[in-house]
Amino acid sequence: MRYFLSCALIGLVFLSSCGGEEEEQGCAFMPNTSDINVELSLASLSDSLTAIKSKAELVAILDHHKALREFFFKRQQYPNDSLFINELYRRFTHKSFDTLAMEVKRVFGNESKLKEEFTQAFKNLRYYYPEARIPKIETALSGFETDMYVSDSLIIVGLDYYLGKGARFRPNMYEYMLRQYNPENIVPSTMLLYGISDDINVIDPANKTALADMIAYGKSFYFAKQMIPCTPDSVFIWYSSDEIQGAWKNQDLIWARFIEDKLLYSTSHLLKQRYLGERPKTTEVGNDCPGRIAQWVGWQIVKSYMKNKSDQTLPELMKNGNPDKIFEDSKYKPVRK
Repeated sequence: MRYFLSCALIGLVFLSSCGGEEEEQGCAFMPNTSDINVELSLASLSDSLTAIKSKAELVAILDHHKALREFFFKRQQYPNDSLFINELYRRFTHKSFDTLAMEVKRVFGNESKLKEEFTQAFKNLRYYYPEARIPKIETALSGFETDMYVSDSLIIVGLDYYLGKGARFRPNMYEYMLRQYNPENIVPSTMLLYGISDDINVIDPANKTALADMIAYGKSFYFAKQMIPCTPDSVFIWYSSDEIQGAWKNQDLIWARFIEDKLLYSTSHLLKQRYLGERPKTTEVGNDCPGRIAQWVGWQIVKSYMKNKSDQTLPELMKNGNPDKIFEDSKYKPVRK
């Protein structure tokens, strides 16, 4: 399992299920993890990177953190080591980088809160998957090059991406995409990437229908919510509360559009992109309908399925690679609220 957030979640972004503001803010099942011990290793590398005085010091850090070098700073995109080191050294010794580091320190402090959030999420993971491997975690500044790297053994977080609204420096992207880059989104985004992993989320690669994609997304989002049960749904999905409420209230109209366009069993890349892909709006439904709306419906289907299958465990859901059966057993019937 190896993922980069910005690559893996463009087109794999999720919307919450919501039965009103109370449910949007509510908790999923909270497992008893009091007897589960997780020793989490979190190494903060920001100070080390901003304190370098020579290229030799930078090389030493990168030699000691090879994944940081190869995957986070993308060594292979440079023709040789000399150009790679020169670029990073220029970046880390630029005067603006000190200001960026101060912003990170202001928002994240000593990163103890972040460590606590990761620890609890991995305790919940161990509750459902007792043999799950607990990865090491590294935090760093990338200069907005990489937001997050996740494998089964290591997580690297670019904290400068997650400074949030009001920060002096922010990634250069559209406002609706910036919603994901707040401090409270780090652990949810990580759990979404775990839910995407084929180590956890079994899919049928031969099934190319939109419904299969919707169910795969829905399973991943459902998984992530169980890992951090009391995180508001809007934190996962990067939608505003109004957008979530609008999707819930108009789900019958959304569903009618799906039926009209024969979306569910379509394998058309263009049609799937309209309803599943990264867009600010799903104009085919209406100008007020947010993008990726079919992913929201996929989660509604999975939630309905799990309500009907109260004896089914989370691992059993994630191992179910039959989207047609999940849809059938969900008895999902969208109605206007």
